[in-house]
Amino acid sequence: MIIDCHGHYTTAPKALKAWRDAQVANLSTPHLGPKVSDLKISDDEIRESIEENQLARMRERGIDVTIFSPQASFMTHHIGDFNTSATWAALCNELCYRVTQLFPKHFVGAAMLPQSPGVDISTCLPEMRKCVNEYGFVGINLNPDPSGGHWRDPPLSHPYWHPIYQEMIALDVPAMIHVSTSCNDCFHTTGAHYLNADTTAFMQCLTSDLFAQFPQLRFLIPHGGGAVPYHWGRFRGLAKDMDIPDINQKLLNNIYFDTCVYHQPGINLLTEVIPVKNILFASETFGAVKDIDPDTGFYFDDTRRYLNAVDGLSNQEKEMIFEGNARQVFSRINNRISK
Repeated sequence: MIIDCHGHYTTAPKALKAWRDAQVANLSTPHLGPKVSDLKISDDEIRESIEENQLARMRERGIDVTIFSPQASFMTHHIGDFNTSATWAALCNELCYRVTQLFPKHFVGAAMLPQSPGVDISTCLPEMRKCVNEYGFVGINLNPDPSGGHWRDPPLSHPYWHPIYQEMIALDVPAMIHVSTSCNDCFHTTGAHYLNADTTAFMQCLTSDLFAQFPQLRFLIPHGGGAVPYHWGRFRGLAKDMDIPDINQKLLNNIYFDTCVYHQPGINLLTEVIPVKNILFASETFGAVKDIDPDTGFYFDDTRRYLNAVDGLSNQEKEMIFEGNARQVFSRINNRISK
């Protein structure tokens, strides 16, 4: 079996964006709507949006299951206040839940949180609990920068985040550390902000005792870990300067990386530098990169093809990346998807 641990509902029916546009337009006059009940999306519309897109591509590539969450760039936690985010997150999570109900063999949910800059993170707990306990979701997406590229909230090592960590452990779910749209012109959303955040999150963990405080915490850093594998020697050297004797022991019992790296040399590097037990298969289809690579004739995001071509991995190691590691990190998936 092949489990893709990183999928977003990027192909949601157009009515969802229209509803969000109306919500944003009326931030100062919320009494003008829209109401939650104004969003009308039928099961047939959801089926069409999935069958002709994500599911079609999964079948072409032999992918069995996708861990599916709301579109990351749509989270836009910097817009409005907590009530804005709470309503928007609930709508997006419910749509993903409906996908998992319509396609229970192929999609398992992960939750968007109703984060809002400067707001007590514990306000996210009710939505998180609902998604895990009622919707059967197996993970959450945690935005380390809800300000949208301005980094105004504390680092992930700060006690500000502890209520989320405590609940993650209680519910036995991991967090994908995933930012949303950048509203800072200095940082392109998918080309800079996403990869900056991946690297930043890793460094915040390296320079703290977060996992000593929360040894059961599990973070998935997406997009191959940003700059982390490429600069592993730099991180090892910095750790040595900080008298951290073993970076693997400090971080790699808690941090994992996905394979959303869109060329063969990148996947080769990832699998050579990062231990196999810390790599989870992912493609993020349809995500930031949707086109065909003119150099190969194949889609950039066909990451299964890259992994299959890595000579240094045994069949057993590839099985770990394709399925086994996801079943350990997203342990609740075992209640939903049998082997």
